Amino acid sequence: MDKKFFFFDIDGTLTVRETGVMVPSALEAVRKLEAAGHFVSIATGRAFYKAVPFAKKHGFSNMVCNGGHGIYIGGELKENRPMEYEPSLALYREAIEKGYGVLVALDDSKKVYARDFTFIEQVGIRREPTTYIIDDTFDPADYPEIFKMYFSVTEEQEKGLTHLKDLGHLRFVPQYMMCQPDEKLDGIFRMLELVGGDPENVVVFGDDVNDLVMFDPRFYCVAMGNGHPLLKEKADYIAPAPAEDGIFRTCEAHGWF
Repeated sequence: MDKKFFFFDIDGTLTVRETGVMVPSALEAVRKLEAAGHFVSIATGRAFYKAVPFAKKHGFSNMVCNGGHGIYIGGELKENRPMEYEPSLALYREAIEKGYGVLVALDDSKKVYARDFTFIEQVGIRREPTTYIIDDTFDPADYPEIFKMYFSVTEEQEKGLTHLKDLGHLRFVPQYMMCQPDEKLDGIFRMLELVGGDPENVVVFGDDVNDLVMFDPRFYCVAMGNGHPLLKEKADYIAPAPAEDGIFRTCEAHGWF
């Protein structure tokens, strides 16, 4: 059997999205894939600081994270690039001029900076653990890097942000949008370059629209049964949902163990 290079999304793929808990049979499948000599990696949009506790808890030593900008191999962070700087500044300035609240992450952490309380006044506190640093002199142009930004805009309002087209962005709640790297595919190719993998031997598993980018025609693409219809349309194979032992059953059916 050819050595395969497996890349698994976390939320809604390795885990049940509603609980965030790793599916036991998925973890068993991962261990069996490794025992069979395959390369196994996480591929997630999560920032490194948010993804690495999950990786360590469940014994993953390889990971594409930070939307493709973070590469973690053999338990070591090899690179973790910020967002494109000038497009990020342009979008920040446009949003501020239009009266929207903006939170800016200047590094890979839960800290976000803002010049006032506009974001919180417009949409409230973020659901995820966040350290807010409010400074009326704050200007991201005074800092060398931008890792992520959050904007208090509705789906309709975001259509009016002309600089949004230049950056990866997504929305998990109606109240606000976030901009972060959206280059999982590039991250996978970077990982393959570093570990000597062949794209023709890659298998990717995902469930949501932010996984569309890594469903490349050179890969074998598996959409989970709970996945978004657009992802299923692009998939080579549709697995049962995570709670239905989708990963294990798919690997077993394909003879990958």
